[in-house]
Amino acid sequence: MIRVSRLMGVFSTAVGTLGLAACASAPIHYYTLVPSAGAAQVAVTAPYAFELLPVELPADVDTPQLVVRDGTAGVQLMDNEHWIAPLADQVQQALSVDLSQDLSARDLTGLPQASQHVLRIKVSVRRFESMPGQSALLEAAWVVHPLWSDASHSLVCTSLIRVPVGPGYNALMLGHQQALAQLSRQIAGVAAPLASGATPACPAG
Repeated sequence: MIRVSRLMGVFSTAVGTLGLAACASAPIHYYTLVPSAGAAQVAVTAPYAFELLPVELPADVDTPQLVVRDGTAGVQLMDNEHWIAPLADQVQQALSVDLSQDLSARDLTGLPQASQHVLRIKVSVRRFESMPGQSALLEAAWVVHPLWSDASHSLVCTSLIRVPVGPGYNALMLGHQQALAQLSRQIAGVAAPLASGATPACPAG
């Protein structure tokens, strides 16, 4: 009887050890918001450049792990699903790529600025919500300011973008990339005429 109890104890310990090993060896998946076409050469034809300032993010999603919505009020921190780089950097890099293409202009962020006209763009993300199998949501306030003009020529706008997504994290990442691409097009739709001296209106919605 004692031998059976000891064997059961050894068996339980072994199973527990294997379980912990399985948890410890669970693979971590990494994701990026930068589209695969991001390395494509952009034809710079605009008579101005732009400077994209560091992007602000809500603290509740500014983590190495993906944060996903769980119902209406709950959230989950996905331990095995990580961003390849800080999320704020990911958003800024993706927007830089998209804006370069949409404006046909060069991003001078972090570079010496010559006498060329420069548009300064600031994006503050208010909501960045991930709902696997449902949608990717992006709400942001943004400012476009021609540095060669006075502050009154700046334009402050907001955008709310929701992209339906299929199941899985890859589909969710594609949804976030599409949301950022839409945001870039909205910014470009204001920035280009603003650079030419016009007074455009913020995009509807």
